[in-house]
Amino acid sequence: MRCDAGSQRPEGNRFHQPADSGGGAGCNLPIGCGSRDGLVSGSGAAAQAQSPQPEDYDLIIRGGTLFDGTRTGRRLADVAIKGDRIVEVGTISTSATAHRVIDARGRYVTPGFIDPHSHAAPAIGTPNLAAAVPILYQGITTVMINPDGGGPADLRPQIAEIQRHTPGVNVIPMIGHNAVRREVMGLANRSPTPAEQATMESLVKAAMDQGAFGFSSGPFIPPGKYSKTDEIVGLAKAAAQHPDAFHISHIRDESSYDVGVLAAIKELIQVSRVAKIPGVVTHIKMLGPSVWGQSAEAIRMIDSARAEGLRIYADQYPYAASASELQTALLPGWAQEGGREAIAKRLQNAEQRALIRKEMAQNLVRRGGANAIMIRDYVADPSLEGMRLDDIAKRRLQDPLDIAIDLLMNGGASIVSFNMNEKDVEALMKQPWTMTSTDGSLGAFGENAEHPRAYGAYPRKLRRYVMDRQTISMEQAIHSSTGLPAQVFAIPDRGFIRPGAYADVLVFNPATIRDVATYEKPHAYSVGVDYVFVNGRAAVDRGKVVPQRFGRILLRARSE
Repeated sequence: MRCDAGSQRPEGNRFHQPADSGGGAGCNLPIGCGSRDGLVSGSGAAAQAQSPQPEDYDLIIRGGTLFDGTRTGRRLADVAIKGDRIVEVGTISTSATAHRVIDARGRYVTPGFIDPHSHAAPAIGTPNLAAAVPILYQGITTVMINPDGGGPADLRPQIAEIQRHTPGVNVIPMIGHNAVRREVMGLANRSPTPAEQATMESLVKAAMDQGAFGFSSGPFIPPGKYSKTDEIVGLAKAAAQHPDAFHISHIRDESSYDVGVLAAIKELIQVSRVAKIPGVVTHIKMLGPSVWGQSAEAIRMIDSARAEGLRIYADQYPYAASASELQTALLPGWAQEGGREAIAKRLQNAEQRALIRKEMAQNLVRRGGANAIMIRDYVADPSLEGMRLDDIAKRRLQDPLDIAIDLLMNGGASIVSFNMNEKDVEALMKQPWTMTSTDGSLGAFGENAEHPRAYGAYPRKLRRYVMDRQTISMEQAIHSSTGLPAQVFAIPDRGFIRPGAYADVLVFNPATIRDVATYEKPHAYSVGVDYVFVNGRAAVDRGKVVPQRFGRILLRARSE
């Protein structure tokens, strides 16, 4: 007998079979026959045989507390895997045999987490970092790349590189607005001509035909910053020619820089309304004291749009600090045109420097002041990494703005910005339309500065906001990380534990799961994850990432 409480279909029955490719398809587990590798000795939660003939599987996970990816409650259940698929969920006969049996009593068994906002590319397409170790230690089995409008304008080389090296997790490519705009218009601060708009739309459509799952934009970041709403609508319509497409956006403003965070959310909703495409506010936040508390109105706006029938969602990383480039955070948009060399030239001009400095002062206040800015990566002087902008200013007896300008003139810097209010973070997290994400990069362990979200986002949400603060339930936290993104992005046969789904499965210890990475020491693997199965293969085994890689590049089936 099969027990499949998680068999509900996604909105609009939008599942289709993907053009999966890459390593690990249909492989059996690389372990000896008949081995028993339980975390706790003894038999699992099994009952009377449910079928006349004993079954034989590659893997049985017995007696764990199952969260199947839906919003339904937890239950004790066994999970059987054969090849790359889940074949049985429920009570599996003690007469059933398997190459491997894991005793999961006292552990939680969930679908592998799906990260809708990952900066794992391009590193995941390289031999040294394809294993995606920090990602796997969080329980993530699928990442969506090219967020914020980024990535290449032509996805074919990126797809080929990821396939060639076989990633440690599944990888879903998106096509980015900034990528196609840069390809067609460079870093120009103007609207496109009709011919340029048509070319950009053709690039988006070509990427969708190549297998991209959806369209990402970043109108807060140049060159997308120089776009108007109708340009984004046109590109979203090009993506929407595929029935399962979506638009995920680093919205135009998360604070009060230009249009304001609420107007920026309204713009995303309008794009969805006109282009008839699902819309996602990516890494949703209220950035800076000037907009703290506006989460209530943002929630009302999104709920209203959803009541209208629009499919509007958000994703969020569970931290009160963001990460960005210093120039993106503090420079006015007009001063960013042309890139770093152009920025440096403007700052060398006394008149332009004065204008830029005046606007930088306002943006610094929006970010919460000089104490809210931590330097995380500065090639010209690595000794400044980990220091706050005001501490550097005190050491050098200079104004913080002058320090920031010096950094910009010497190649720029990456920053962590402590700019959010916990009440807003928790209010947004509670919403049934909010997914979990990392917004994390994939780098070599211990090299360069990083935001701790790259190592700890998902375990942090479980430990801090579920178990410690009880902001949301475990069921909601798991759903927001699995079934919900699978539904929103129409990812076929993933995000749920049910017969027929791909065997992306996580087993973790609720007593020990937690993030270890901090802002001061961000390179630290999360703990508490015992097993991660990617396409039926053990990518994390007994708490350790294995050398082999079993991920795939997932491509959308081309619409006819």
